[in-house]
Amino acid sequence: MNILCTNKKASFKFSLIKKIEAGLSLHGWEVKSIKSGHAQISESYITIKNNEAYLINAHLKVLATTSESDKANSRRSRKLLLNKRELISISNEIKQNGYTLVPTKMYTKKSLIKLEIAIAKGKQAHDKRADIKNREWERNKDRILKNR
Repeated sequence: MNILCTNKKASFKFSLIKKIEAGLSLHGWEVKSIKSGHAQISESYITIKNNEAYLINAHLKVLATTSESDKANSRRSRKLLLNKRELISISNEIKQNGYTLVPTKMYTKKSLIKLEIAIAKGKQAHDKRADIKNREWERNKDRILKNR
């Protein structure tokens, strides 16, 4: 598994409950752009419309070698490839519990580009502060144990 890009803000802004792997429906120039490291999913999100999931606002740089560079849209919505059963369970969890879908990683698996999405719940400010406090405590604890 070769990680191409990550969404570091997702784990800070949301508490991730369940992770799911999904495929992406891409054009040829988009695959080339992603594999060359020009993808960004930090500001993107996922919506479900008409029983289909879409990745919205993910930025893929249009390469200069693209033959249709004037027609290419770098922020178009891209369809996620999920089973019908997975889509139904995800949409039910979102509707019942008020969760959101967040993209966390984009990676290659057997030469295919996959997207790891997470069902997440938004964090409050005090939750974020508690996470920072726990992270700093773990760092200090490791330093103390390392010096002994």
